[in-house]
Amino acid sequence: MSPHGERRNSDIRKGVKEDLQTDPPCHPRACAIQDCLQKHNYQEEKCRKEVDALYECCNAFYKEKGDNASTVSCPKYSLLKLKMKQRSQGV
Repeated sequence: MSPHGERRNSDIRKGVKEDLQTDPPCHPRACAIQDCLQKHNYQEEKCRKEVDALYECCNAFYKEKGDNASTVSCPKYSLLKLKMKQRSQGV
């Protein structure tokens, strides 16, 4: 585990329910992005699966708590929807 306490990359897509229970919600996934960026000299394209995993967690967070919920680990719901749409279109 890294200093941020997140799981290994092989486990990154597992445990959405677990990551929703952390304080703040989805924090391990946000930390995984930071660790990945540092490891890959801030080449964002090499950390796509970590970003996707965070968005997956954030989407579940908003589904559970509502569109106006808030956590420091996630973008606002409207931005999350836009980012997820862009990623699905390869933008």
